[in-house]
Amino acid sequence: VNGYYNSVWSRCIHSSRDFSDMVFVQNYIFNKDVFIQFNSTVGEFVGYTELGVHNAESFNKDPNRLQQMKAQLET
Repeated sequence: VNGYYNSVWSRCIHSSRDFSDMVFVQNYIFNKDVFIQFNSTVGEFVGYTELGVHNAESFNKDPNRLQQMKAQLET
């Protein structure tokens, strides 16, 4: 819309067939740049831009949101 590109990409990464080493990663992308990422190994949101850092801090203060993201690994 209006020349801006916004998307969310989710993926599970694993290297063995038993999925014991699986990692859930969700990227929030604006104009082809990742500005926030959730990584289940880290267990919280990480911001990569000024806006991303601000939003990640806000997301990390919400225990329900963090719990929901951590549960994504099991699904």
